Amino acid sequence: MILSIFTLDKKTLLKAFELISTARSMSSLFEENKSITSTYVHATSKGHEAVQIAMGLQLQNCDYVYPYYRDDSLLLSMGLQPFDLMLQLLAKAKDPFSGGRTYYCHPSLNDPNFPKIPHQSSATGMQAIPATGSAMGIQYKEIVGISENSKDSPIVVCSLGDASCTEGEISEAFQMAVLKKLPIIYFVQDNEWDISANAKEIRAQDISYYAQGFKNLNVIQIDGQDFLESFDGIKQAITYVRNRKGPVLVHAKVPLLNHHTSGVRMEWYRDDLKEHESRDPFPAFKKLMLKNGFSESDLEKVAAKSETTVKEHFHKALNEDDPLPEQLYEHILAPTPVKEESGERSPEGKEPTVMVDSALFAIRELMESDKRCLLYGQDVGGRLGGVFREAATLAQQFGDERVFNTPIQEAFIVGSTVGMSAVGLKPIVEVQFADYIWPGLNQLFTEVSRSYYLTNGKWPVSMILRVPIGAYGSGGPYHSSSVESVVTNIQGVKIAYPSTGADLKGLLKSAYLDPNPVLMLEHKGLYWSKIPGTEGAKTIEPDEDYILPFGKARLVLSADENFVSQGSSMTIITYGRGVYWSLEAAKKFNGKIEIIDLRTLSPLDEVMIFNSARKHAKVLLVTEEPSNATFTLGLAGLIQQNCFEFLDAPIQILGSENTPAIPLNKGLEATLLPNADKISKVIDALLKY
Repeated sequence: MILSIFTLDKKTLLKAFELISTARSMSSLFEENKSITSTYVHATSKGHEAVQIAMGLQLQNCDYVYPYYRDDSLLLSMGLQPFDLMLQLLAKAKDPFSGGRTYYCHPSLNDPNFPKIPHQSSATGMQAIPATGSAMGIQYKEIVGISENSKDSPIVVCSLGDASCTEGEISEAFQMAVLKKLPIIYFVQDNEWDISANAKEIRAQDISYYAQGFKNLNVIQIDGQDFLESFDGIKQAITYVRNRKGPVLVHAKVPLLNHHTSGVRMEWYRDDLKEHESRDPFPAFKKLMLKNGFSESDLEKVAAKSETTVKEHFHKALNEDDPLPEQLYEHILAPTPVKEESGERSPEGKEPTVMVDSALFAIRELMESDKRCLLYGQDVGGRLGGVFREAATLAQQFGDERVFNTPIQEAFIVGSTVGMSAVGLKPIVEVQFADYIWPGLNQLFTEVSRSYYLTNGKWPVSMILRVPIGAYGSGGPYHSSSVESVVTNIQGVKIAYPSTGADLKGLLKSAYLDPNPVLMLEHKGLYWSKIPGTEGAKTIEPDEDYILPFGKARLVLSADENFVSQGSSMTIITYGRGVYWSLEAAKKFNGKIEIIDLRTLSPLDEVMIFNSARKHAKVLLVTEEPSNATFTLGLAGLIQQNCFEFLDAPIQILGSENTPAIPLNKGLEATLLPNADKISKVIDALLKY
């Protein structure tokens, strides 16, 4: 695109000068009071102000913005006050973004009077995926006719530093943006620095050149020092995106005139300060104002007023209270409406259904009842309907807009749900195998799980991530892994691991109603009950209104009360395929074994777990994971901590062998996995203890 030469009205120029004066005053004040302001790490927009103000002044309240950590001028130009930003700088209780939980210039805002700012974590490019998810959600709502902003044509702005654009997740975001022609602007501020690494050290080309590899990603290059050029270029970008012509990347060259952050000072490593200072936008802005009829006196008055306001706001913020200790525990998980099991679990007149179909029918019912529900991921589209046929016929019934394939981009699949949820959708996504979840963990941990907590309750993430899991059919080292120990260590998500079709359907329905992110771990060896002994995974399909709350375990097998009273019983606590190994093993110990199926790993049904341990005094935990340093080992510690005085024997754990991977060979796989015989031996030893 070719930039035009134009002029702005004096009112807009005056507003912009007030903003740059305010931003510059804030930067100076923070440095003057660094003994206070450096308590918590922060950065400022000094050198970036002109282009940020040019962007902020042109945004509408219907838009979605994902700033990065240096964007305080952008926030000021959107209407936020210095006081608001300083409350976050000082981590005060009244910090309007996070309640003192996260850094300066990591805002979140869900206010009809401002552009929306969902959760965004950092400057390393991770926010590009949730931002692109928001754009994808806006487009989806317009396509299916459920957009509440049809007249406004909302857009998404994702602000990025140039160094972050070397991240692989940036490429995933760009790929989806151009593939679907999404309404998003990638706003890249290029100051040629990545902490102490210069551009020459860390990139082969700048982002304008790199972006040319993405077909139909329109690129605008602007001099970020020049306010008029910035305003014009951004105006063109916004117009292009609002008219739904596709995504745009704005590449703004800017000087860096302040420290990288308060903790990494420029004098430690910078050798180009004089050159950057020669491109300072503030004196250039003054010249522009004088050229447009403003006097030196006018500008001095504006600067003096800004300085006074900034000082007043700072001292006011200093006097605000810090968060109370008890506020630490607020907004860990959003309240769920699902408290009790309800609906008909086993309606009469139906034949048992395989587990995979119970899930399929649940999602079909959800999609029939709610247009906000959509399904996407690897190979779930119409051609295949999932490698396990877990999405079969859904694309044909609901269309390619609601059920579609994604590229092999696990980070995008997981992280895009944050943006989708932010615009009011209820995404169900799938990673094809648990082994493939690793590239998505960055987004799951940093973006998905923390959104509700770090926005102080403003932006919960309602999503379901389906993950086929477990060893089955000689899947080998890349299709057989268990990952529950990793994901259960992530706070802020709920995790289900059902062992029957009825539980899977009921938990899916519960997860959909839950405002929190949910991982649904589905053992692929139970999908069709082809493994001998797993016939119990087939169940009568529950009615459409059947709901099973999280944190409610299932009593699979009861011990005979005579053996319990004699102290000759024990409990097996397990989940997934472990239920069926345990049932087979229990046949040799008629009446002496109780089996508890956890059904959900987070939250746990601690009441049933502890009651069972106390009742039987001997506990065996069965898992498909290796037992070293795992979820199950942590569960053993929890039981020991709460039930120690009731136990008659050490808690035993039986899991897979502690190998780095699961071998392909059938015999080796069988040797590695638990089985009924292995469990029987542990049971026998425990009962004799």
